[in-house]
Amino acid sequence: MKKIKVTFHSTHCPKCNVLEKKLLQKGIAYTENNDVNIIQSLGVMEVPVLEVDGKVLRYAEAVEWVSNYNLS
Repeated sequence: MKKIKVTFHSTHCPKCNVLEKKLLQKGIAYTENNDVNIIQSLGVMEVPVLEVDGKVLRYAEAVEWVSNYNLS
């Protein structure tokens, strides 16, 4: 099973809301992170970020990954 983390900065972030909705629609379990220090340690300055097995995916990559994700 893949280790999936989602890093959000604000619950009012439209992109964060879209990514979260897509994850829920696909039934993908994830942990959520809102710690600014962790966000900065990933080397990114924008959210949301999806981290899959240690690989950081920025928004467009994350949406594509979720769209192509297959539970089987």
